[in-house]
Amino acid sequence: METFILYLVGIIGSTATYYVNTRYRQGAVRSSALLTLIVSGFLYFFPNVLSNYLTHYIPVVFIGASFIGMVSKTQLSTYLGLSLAGVIFTTILLNTSKFFNGYGGALGTSACISVLVVLSIPYFKSPRKMTVGLLQLRKIILKKGNKAGKGSAGLSK
Repeated sequence: METFILYLVGIIGSTATYYVNTRYRQGAVRSSALLTLIVSGFLYFFPNVLSNYLTHYIPVVFIGASFIGMVSKTQLSTYLGLSLAGVIFTTILLNTSKFFNGYGGALGTSACISVLVVLSIPYFKSPRKMTVGLLQLRKIILKKGNKAGKGSAGLSK
């Protein structure tokens, strides 16, 4: 049950920060800081409301998920995507946070990975997948090869 609550906190943290950022135009940093202050302050002043585990991890999960909510409206604009990123973030944080020492911190790194995963979903739904970049690279190589071949053929005549 406690893990489920942390997943809900991850979803709420990412979507609430994005909502305050876009709806009330408070800016990404201010939205994240304000909401984290409210959540962390409540648990600081009322530590016995929840278990010690939740009192310790809810502020951590919330601030990390609020990093997701700081994403630009042009990059990720659906609440479903934000919620999915919150779930991915919470999963990464709960399972691998000890491995991210020295990579800018577990919260920021996990938030970045979760947003990148969500942003890459349309790419994996594409039927062309990796061939897009390879086909463009092939065209560039063939163009350069044809120009070089024509130039040397013109000199030998």
